[in-house]
Amino acid sequence: MIMEQHLGCPLHQLPSDPHSARIVRVTRTSFRIPPGHGFERFSTARMTFLSLSTECSLGEPAVADGHIYKDMKADIQALLADGKGVIHRAEHPPAMQQRLDRLRASGELVRLLPGYLTTPAGATAWTVRVRAGALWAGSDAVLTRHGAARLTFWPQCDVDTVTFTVRNPPRKQPDWPVVNSTVPPEMIWVRTGLRVSSPAYTAVELAADEDGPEIIDRALRSRQAGLDGMWSAFRSLRRRRGNARRLEVLRDSRDMPWSELERAGHRLLRKRRMTGWRTNVWIQTRHGGYFVDLLFGRARLVVEFDGWEYHGDRVAFENDRRRRNELVAAGYTVLNFTWRQVTEEPDWVIWCILAALHR
Repeated sequence: MIMEQHLGCPLHQLPSDPHSARIVRVTRTSFRIPPGHGFERFSTARMTFLSLSTECSLGEPAVADGHIYKDMKADIQALLADGKGVIHRAEHPPAMQQRLDRLRASGELVRLLPGYLTTPAGATAWTVRVRAGALWAGSDAVLTRHGAARLTFWPQCDVDTVTFTVRNPPRKQPDWPVVNSTVPPEMIWVRTGLRVSSPAYTAVELAADEDGPEIIDRALRSRQAGLDGMWSAFRSLRRRRGNARRLEVLRDSRDMPWSELERAGHRLLRKRRMTGWRTNVWIQTRHGGYFVDLLFGRARLVVEFDGWEYHGDRVAFENDRRRRNELVAAGYTVLNFTWRQVTEEPDWVIWCILAALHR
């Protein structure tokens, strides 16, 4: 066997200092490296040798995210992999800091935040930005707002802004919002090693935004948050800008709507002073069960609000027919209303409900 074929470089280029290198990938086939190189026996058919001193070619990237670390020397790849895409310059000796500075000057690395570097591809990766922000903001920082929503109840959230909340934050940086405050310990979750605000706290904080009601609905629909937790979160946000709006949205959410259409339906029933109904009630049927939008329990009357977003495809159409039939077979009357009917024909909606209640 020819040793160089496995190491990717001639043996004489191996570093003599055993502390300056480490092995990151080991598979099969044993061989020996001569004494004096700091290693005795390896089991490998291919290995990536990472060193601060060697300049030999090391083949494929040592990490899965090759598009982020592409064309980097293996030791820099290792630093990026260890930091999950981020290098903290101050953690390294002067010689390495100079190398990092040269890589930044050449454009191979870029600065995300003071002292924190990544690749140009990493700079646009949301997970890398979150990691860098968490390191920069400090160990007490909590990821909040849309970032926390994305890691908890709203994984499809496409807002890329990364916001942290921490007492006495570092100096402000452009495009890196930091709130000088604290999140109550009981409202902090840990996701993928990051401290994030709980769904209840996150939803209430975002409730002041234009789409606040929709975000509250989404959090309730996920069943990761409830109204009691949201009210507790609201009380912890004392003297925060936007609290009047948050209070308005929470009061409008007292019947736990799971969608904008349900919210409109609840408003209509309250406006007409109709009572005796509950929302999001589980009904057991012969072949399973369903959460119904609204139930008048004594009359066994189910009211469903069918928005196009959740009922507009073939699968939903089939499921809705099955759901309705099972509820009817279980002895319930079922009424279905659309957005247009609730908002443009409210009198007819109320007439239908009253007629069903008094049959």
